[in-house]
Amino acid sequence: MKWMKRFLLASPALFLIVLPTIALRANLFGQQSTTPSPASASGTSRSDLPQPMNWTAEEDHQNMMDQLGIKALRPGPSGNENAPNHANYDESKANPFPDLPDALTLKSGKRVTTAQMWWKERRPEIVEDFEREVVGRVPPKLPTVTWSVASSETAVVASHPVIKQQLVGHVDNSSYPLVNVDIQMLLVKPADAAPPVPVMMMFGREFPPGAAPRFVIPGAPGSPGSDPPATEQLITDGWGYAYINPVSIQADNGAGLTKGIIGLVNKGQPRKPDDWGALRAWAWGASRGLDYLETDKGVDAKHVGIEGVSRYGKAALITMAFDTRFALVLVGSSGEGGAKLHRRNFGEAVENLTGSGEYHWMAGNFLKYGASEATFGSKNAGDLPVDAHELIALCAPRHTFISYGVPGKGDAKWLDQQGSYMATVAAEPVFRLLGAKDLGVSEDYRSAKMPPVNVGLLNGELAWRQDDGGHTDGPNWKYFITWADKFLHHKPAFSPSAATQAAPPPADQPAPRTDPNSVIAHEQLLDKAKKGHIDIYFEGDSITRRWGATDYPELLANWKQNFFGWNAADFAWGGDKTENILWRMENGELDGVNPKVIVLLAGTNNVGHFVPPGGDDARVSGVTSGIQAILKVLQAKAPEATIILTAIFPRNDNPAVMPIIDRINENLFKLADGKKIRFLNINGKLADRDGKLFDGLMNPDKLHPAPKGYQVWADALKPIFKEVLGPPAREDHAPHPTGDPSAVH
Repeated sequence: MKWMKRFLLASPALFLIVLPTIALRANLFGQQSTTPSPASASGTSRSDLPQPMNWTAEEDHQNMMDQLGIKALRPGPSGNENAPNHANYDESKANPFPDLPDALTLKSGKRVTTAQMWWKERRPEIVEDFEREVVGRVPPKLPTVTWSVASSETAVVASHPVIKQQLVGHVDNSSYPLVNVDIQMLLVKPADAAPPVPVMMMFGREFPPGAAPRFVIPGAPGSPGSDPPATEQLITDGWGYAYINPVSIQADNGAGLTKGIIGLVNKGQPRKPDDWGALRAWAWGASRGLDYLETDKGVDAKHVGIEGVSRYGKAALITMAFDTRFALVLVGSSGEGGAKLHRRNFGEAVENLTGSGEYHWMAGNFLKYGASEATFGSKNAGDLPVDAHELIALCAPRHTFISYGVPGKGDAKWLDQQGSYMATVAAEPVFRLLGAKDLGVSEDYRSAKMPPVNVGLLNGELAWRQDDGGHTDGPNWKYFITWADKFLHHKPAFSPSAATQAAPPPADQPAPRTDPNSVIAHEQLLDKAKKGHIDIYFEGDSITRRWGATDYPELLANWKQNFFGWNAADFAWGGDKTENILWRMENGELDGVNPKVIVLLAGTNNVGHFVPPGGDDARVSGVTSGIQAILKVLQAKAPEATIILTAIFPRNDNPAVMPIIDRINENLFKLADGKKIRFLNINGKLADRDGKLFDGLMNPDKLHPAPKGYQVWADALKPIFKEVLGPPAREDHAPHPTGDPSAVH
């Protein structure tokens, strides 16, 4: 983390804040209010306490089966479509239980016709069923949580000054000191926006010791692509954000159920059948984080949202459903146990969640619905008293955005996007009853079909959008923020003195990316550089990065097909502008590599973002200066290398910038000497004279090349490679390719 130390030295001094003690007690919905902290000491000796059970997940799972009288569980289907017990993906077999419980009918059979009936009668019924049978009950008496600020620093995110605070919420364990729980949260607020600001809380994980917490979030905001990371988008829009670490609240495995907050409350002993599972525990921890935010005068506590992807998408939805203080939620690719209907037989099933690998997310009672043989007979998904549409309905009338990607990019069919859409449609009547706008879908949930990819239903408090990305909500963040701003009536309110600060740093001045994914990627690229044996060094933004990245296997196969034997390595990073590339070059990613050829493609992200006061002329000169600065660093660190300066590719996602790109490329041509710096322009093979892209060469985003587009680039590069390096060898010694750090989990 040497780069972070250098960055901090350039920032105002790190200082420590010790808050007055804040203790937080549970109330009706598991929320907590501020009260004086109790004494932590007790008269109980540690030796008198029962030792926590040290079971494996399988042993704990069997114990719950024994408590419930279950002799056998049905095995869950396999995600491998070649396996004998593979999951069903035949839509004609997907709805064995087509009729869902009616969210607006009381158990007595009486129809719910008013908001008062919902809040006083029907909602409590649904909450009780979910707590008893699905997610578990939060214990009535919970220990207090005392929050403190471990450290605070000033930094820069998306060219805006911010205040970062590392927070620790210590859970009082005086009743059982053998289990310690310290909730970890990072809060980042824009310093140039008028307080109080709305805040998005996001589930993340992997906070290491030390001053620079890391987060690795499946489908993380900040995943490489053409959009800036969610953190940068939020700060730019005048929002703050917080990351909360779920595994600091409760472990993500069955063996951890006698530890964490669940184990602390149970004094290290096994759960009872209706005790809470990890999803509800994570939601409880997020609520405790909101308790802290309510004490921060810089936070608009009435406008705090919650977000998560995959299992954390489930947790985000549960958080929103049970804690009515949260104003909005972004539920990313949540699948079974989240927005997907339990009653659907498509992809992951109830039986997957009742097995020993995932049962810890749920209440013990949930195992009953996977039982094939038990003292009570057998049960299945059709026997559940509630389903996912009612979990979504518990969020009404607050702002609820359900997000998915596409299977072709890694958001697997296993998640059952259609089943989640049906659940969202089935939740519409509750939103309407409470005076909120729904999706605007008039079809019955049984026949409702998802809208086309990238067509969002965003006109109401209940929203849906399936983007063309993978297992991440990254591509939907810009739509979510715009949608949230509209309903929350939020407009960025920067102080007048911050007008110049809001502009990005000059394109020719080094500037680091501080989002968590970029921090980790920089470390990985430093490690790649140290491994050596690199003759061709590729540098740039997401257009270059995708070609040689593990998370784009089709493009990586094309890379290997074209460049194997030339020891080529990809050092690009998605979303980078010229100033970010310049910073990475000056902070070790090229040190000691000594490549013979460097391929550089950069600048498109500068073109597509901030327009400087000088307008297009200033943008052209700025990007040109930024690339010129990169060239100087490349020549200083690799004086023997031949640099192939590639013209910025045409982009049809924003045709208005094409004249600017053409002017920049004219300037880049003048930077080349034809020897040590060679200019390569393949745009005539990617688009016509008017800049309109040829069919099949670019992705639907009209920015990133498709495999055929990369092949055009490769065909232009290989003759130069042969001239400088000779023909490719039979072996390749370049370091293994890297990818998006968030795709590891």
